[in-house]
Amino acid sequence: MVVSPSDDSPGERITEAEHAVMEVLWERPRLTAAEVCEALCAVRGWSLPTVKTLLARLVSKGALAAEPDGRRYLYTPLIARAAYVEGESRRLLDRLFGGRAASLVAHLAESEALSAEDLAEIEALLKELRP
Repeated sequence: MVVSPSDDSPGERITEAEHAVMEVLWERPRLTAAEVCEALCAVRGWSLPTVKTLLARLVSKGALAAEPDGRRYLYTPLIARAAYVEGESRRLLDRLFGGRAASLVAHLAESEALSAEDLAEIEALLKELRP
């Protein structure tokens, strides 16, 4: 998906690995590559060069800013997490369910993917949305 620079989303799709990096930076912006690696490398089995590659890709996609700080860079998200989630949710609905949220909920219910707690939360949300 290509978006205009005024949109609050990257110009190219973010991969699953890049998304993991974004989650770290949404939680704590202005981190160095080494600090991102501290948060992810052990859990993901990555190395610092892997993280640096992912950060460079995210900068080139317009998802992150890289601010020089001496001999290192501080990375900050240029897109808000909420805007990213909204875009990905819309894309999923459009691609798999014809843009209809009801079809998604029906699919989840039919596949028994919704717990009693999930159903209660959905019912509460619907009550809030109704006038």
